[in-house]
Amino acid sequence: MFLSELQNKDIISVQTGENIGRIMDAEIDSTGKILKFYVEQKKVFRKYFSNNEITFKFSEIEKIGADVILVKI
Repeated sequence: MFLSELQNKDIISVQTGENIGRIMDAEIDSTGKILKFYVEQKKVFRKYFSNNEITFKFSEIEKIGADVILVKI
């Protein structure tokens, strides 16, 4: 799967069920391992975080579906 395919999916919090936003970038180490994803938040979710982007680790992904990515954040 390509990063561009992940960027077209909505990020959903499994804890709250809210749509957080979409992936806008990823941090990758020198071996090619994905360290974390950067998400541009929807305006509704910004009340929980002070800045306009949040991050989550690859290990926090619960499931990648056809249209959404479920994460533990």
